[in-house]
Formats: sequence, structure tokens, C-alpha cells
Amino acid sequence: MRKVIYTMASAVLLLACAKEKVPVPDFQVQAESLSYKVGDSVRFTFTGSPDNLVFYSGEPGHNYEFRNRSSAANDLQIDFKTWVRYGVIRKNLQVLVSNDFSGIADTNSVKSATWTDLSDRATFSTGVDQTPSGVLSLKEFTRPEADSALIYVAFRYTDYKKPQGQNQWVVRTFTANNVSGDGVVSPLAVMATGGWMKVDFKNPGFGWSITTAQLLVTQAGSTEADNEDWVITKGFNPWYIKRDVGVVLKNVSTSIREYAYVYTKPGNYKVTFEGSAVRYNGEKYLTREINLTVTP
Repeated sequence: MRKVIYTMASAVLLLACAKEKVPVPDFQVQAESLSYKVGDSVRFTFTGSPDNLVFYSGEPGHNYEFRNRSSAANDLQIDFKTWVRYGVIRKNLQVLVSNDFSGIADTNSVKSATWTDLSDRATFSTGVDQTPSGVLSLKEFTRPEADSALIYVAFRYTDYKKPQGQNQWVVRTFTANNVSGDGVVSPLAVMATGGWMKVDFKNPGFGWSITTAQLLVTQAGSTEADNEDWVITKGFNPWYIKRDVGVVLKNVSTSIREYAYVYTKPGNYKVTFEGSAVRYNGEKYLTREINLTVTP
């Protein structure tokens, strides 16, 4: 009899739980003003207490409307630093770009691809270490997103047999970023994560040495034959963008009554606060927006 009673009680409890509805988050937010200057402390006050509360400032990378965005028409930008020494100091290092390279590191694949020489857009070392290239935009090589075409960057070294020997080039740093129209910077690679592939065309005894710190062509002496060596990055997706994120202000175990934030650049910002109630049987969300103007 007790077993039957326990079973019935459990069934009633489960039915009651099943009928329990997830509450709609209930909260309000106010700002002391709608206009501020750069460096001012913008103070928000809250009434109500949602389980969770997330703040989106409206700055690049922190826009509520882009929280689920994963692609955008970006400007893929690269920059690097170089150093040349030994032999005859001359500009015999090139930087090239391709959006139809297969990604296979052999001479036939490199020859089959279309490469555009961007060397005249970059500054190369003339003997000074850590010479910055400047920022190179690769936006013109972005194909429609449906093509899924990756962009590859290559450094091509060439030198020839001569009494002074062949020179040595070092690529000290490398950075690749996608920059969206609204100013979000999505990192793609640095030197250590460039996915470098080396391809030897001439004189296999001398070529690129790849480490997480730099790229270096081993120097050939005066008796060595002509040399040509390529080093190529992994493919970069020019459409990739990191999702915008907010700042978690509270969770179910904490409380908050006010929050202060400082804007460092002038502009018009749509501030969004997202409150949520998350339960075992569902979740509900509510947003509150405030439009702010920040002047210099």
C-alpha cells in the first residue's frame, strides 16, 4: 500500500513540475544621462533581478545584434618584419598572395596556382633588423563566400651564385587579421600559428628554416648554385569573424544594483542588457536597450 502511495505521490510531483512555467525575466535599467564625454563613468542602475544578466556596450566586438555572427565581408590584413644580412644586400625576397592555391606543398602545385606579387606594397629590410613591412590589405583577393576560397601568403627567396655568396633573409614576425567594416579584429595567425609549408625549387641543400619564432633562409656560400625557395602559410578564411560577446554582470547566485562603464572613443552606442531565466524545462530572455551619445 505504501509503495502505491509513494508512486502516486511521485507522479503528482512530476506532473506539477511539468506544468511549472519558466518565468519571464523581469528587470529595468536606467542610465543617469543619455549623453557623456569620453572618459566619463557611465552608471547604470537596475531594478528587478533576472537569474543572469549580460551587458553589451555597443562597441565593436560587443554588439548584441552580432552575438551570433560568424562571417562578414572583412579586410584581411597582414604585416611582418624582416632582416637581411650577408652577401650582397638587395631586395631578393618577395611576398605573394594566391586564392587558388591547392594547399599542397610541392613545386607543381605552386606553379599551378595564380600568385600576385605584392612586394612593391611592402617595406623590406635593407640591413636593419626588425624592419616593419607596414599593413598590407588583401581584400581584393576575397572571393564570394559561397566559393569558400582560402587566401594563402608566400615568401619567395631567390639568389644566384656569386663570389660574395648569397645573402640571408629572416622574417622576424608575421601577423594576419580579419578586420570587419565595424572595426572588429579577428586574429587569424601569428608566426607560431602560420601553418608554414616550405617548397624547394633550386639547390635543396639550402632553404627555409621554420620555427615558432621566425622564418630563416640558410645562407649559401660563394661556391653554391642558384637558389629558389618558397615558404607558404596555411589558408586563411577572409570571411571569418569572431562572435561579438558581452560581459556577464550576474548569475543566479549573485545580485547587482548598479554597474559603471567608461567609453574611450566618441560615437553613438546602442547598449543592450540581456536578462535570462534558465530552467531544466526551458529558458526565456528579455533585453533592455539604451542609446547613448559619447562626445570627445
